[in-house]
Amino acid sequence: YSRADAMVRNMFSNLLLLWSITQGLCRPGRTHHAPKKQSWSNQNLSSAPLDLDVKLRRLDLSNNFITQLHVLALPYLEQLDLSSNQLDLISEGAFGNLARLEHLNLSRNRLSVSLGNSSKALGFLGGLRSLDLSVNGLSNGAAELLLRNKSCLDQLKMTGNVLIKLSPSLFRESKSIRSLNVEDNLISEIAPQTFEPLSRLESLNLARNNLAFICDFTLYQVKYLNLSRNSLEFFVTHEDAALYNLEVLDLSHNKLLYFPILPKINQLKYLHLQNNLLGAQDSEAVMVNEVNSLYQDNVNEKMHRKNYLHANWRLMPLVYIDLSFNQFSSFPLETLSLLYSLETLNFSNNCLRNINWDVRNHSDQRQVRQIIFPALKHLDLQSNGLTHVSPPFLKALTKIETLNLQDNSVQPCGILSRSLSRKHIDFRSSCAAFGQLKTLKHLNLGENYVKMLPPNSFQGTSLISLNLAKNLHMVMHERALEGVERTLQSLIISGIHMNSSCLSLSCMPALTELNVSNNKLNRTPNSLGCSPLRVIDVRNNTFMTLNYSLFQAVSTNLTTMFISGNNFNCCDSRWLTILNEMGVRLPDISRAECFTRVRNLTMPEYLKNPSFYCSVQREGQGAHFGQMVITMLFVTVLSSLLIVFSRKLCGTQRSSMV
Repeated sequence: YSRADAMVRNMFSNLLLLWSITQGLCRPGRTHHAPKKQSWSNQNLSSAPLDLDVKLRRLDLSNNFITQLHVLALPYLEQLDLSSNQLDLISEGAFGNLARLEHLNLSRNRLSVSLGNSSKALGFLGGLRSLDLSVNGLSNGAAELLLRNKSCLDQLKMTGNVLIKLSPSLFRESKSIRSLNVEDNLISEIAPQTFEPLSRLESLNLARNNLAFICDFTLYQVKYLNLSRNSLEFFVTHEDAALYNLEVLDLSHNKLLYFPILPKINQLKYLHLQNNLLGAQDSEAVMVNEVNSLYQDNVNEKMHRKNYLHANWRLMPLVYIDLSFNQFSSFPLETLSLLYSLETLNFSNNCLRNINWDVRNHSDQRQVRQIIFPALKHLDLQSNGLTHVSPPFLKALTKIETLNLQDNSVQPCGILSRSLSRKHIDFRSSCAAFGQLKTLKHLNLGENYVKMLPPNSFQGTSLISLNLAKNLHMVMHERALEGVERTLQSLIISGIHMNSSCLSLSCMPALTELNVSNNKLNRTPNSLGCSPLRVIDVRNNTFMTLNYSLFQAVSTNLTTMFISGNNFNCCDSRWLTILNEMGVRLPDISRAECFTRVRNLTMPEYLKNPSFYCSVQREGQGAHFGQMVITMLFVTVLSSLLIVFSRKLCGTQRSSMV
């Protein structure tokens, strides 16, 4: 009996557990049905469908021709997209039965036409979390009406409207906004205290407006601020001890003449200052003095106390700054060296010409002071017209990994001999001593009018990739890459008009990518057989055939090859057979051509029947040889007959004379 009792108890326990699970699944609010979605986008609708499933969670009616919206009885709906219609009337009770709606997109409509009804309809949606009212022709007053009773609103977009001023009344009933986007309006003024009530505001996009200046930045809570494409001439923050949460600031495409004076205590990591008027002053010292004077005038301070710009910049944890497309004629060494955390600096497309070292010792102005960029890893100096980079500047780049010098006129120095490995070509010359950059991994010297690449040009670096493209007629010494041949993984020497006799490469056991396109090469160096090449580019050269033994040597790693723009011999294409057998990708084979004696062919055309085209050539060659033999025999026979005939004629003449 005890065993039977135990079995009954276990059965009862299992039944009780099953019942409890069933009860839990059936309780309201714990349904596990997958949410339903229905899309009617791009269906040429003129009104909302009448037979919609009442259990819908998401409904997409975008990109139609709906002009009026009446009552939607969808009590479970959470997301509604009505963007890109022609809505000009939303009836007062249209949203009355959408108690669960959290996300509403009304962008690209005409809500300003019947503003009264639309505002009353939106008034029912107090639980909205995201709202998009972009491109509706909304003025300040219209926007204020539509934002009533939006206490739960987290994300608001009003781009492409006609707002001209931001004021506290606009967000009086939507104080929970975390992300606000009012890009591409006509805003020229922001009233005091406009954003202060928005205590949760983290992301603010004011790009593409008409703001002329920011003279008292006090948004402590904002993490992301976009002020690009306005007409800003300066950006000033009054000095205080408060912590600002700002991490990303975009001031690009404005009219800034000076570096911004930023909060003293901040968390700024990314600063975009490209496409401004920075550096238009004669020197860094003049610019720093003027921005400090601007600050004094702005805060009504009569006595000059200190260098505000440098004092604030010294504390910034900045890791990225973009200063490209400005007007710098000298490199702001002292200002940028204050950024001890800076890892990436884009200084391309300025007017430097030279980077001279003019940092004087504070105690003795006759002595040059060495400063460093302790964290800088990536430096872009492309398109600056540079002809000279001073050795102290290169010495200051103690952690540099990537250096882009494309489109300048920088000439590399070489090392005279191994015994003088520390003595580079005279520093007073215009060449750049890259050997100082021990941590350098990626160097772009393309389009620098480099005439000569001397021996050991990069010895001392840790180069992984090197770009020497478009240095027309550059002479490359056979020992130019000595010192980096074991570390180089990517080498670009395209567009130099170099022929094969001038290309001498030693064994490079780490090289995986080689680009020798746009030259005059007709053969590849045999030394490449020791490289684990994965990608080879030989486009636009004068190859008639390729070294198939090289491909066999690198067959383990080779995956891709570019071959178009050469003049290959169709009937000397064993290399092509080997590449196909290896499974190497030839992305441009449709543009590649080869020739036979008869005519030129595209590679795909030739590959359809290679034996036919080459047999025709061989038959043609055989026929040509046979014709020559027959002709020679005919000439020989004819000559013999003429000789015999002439001899008989002469004998007849002699006998007649007798």
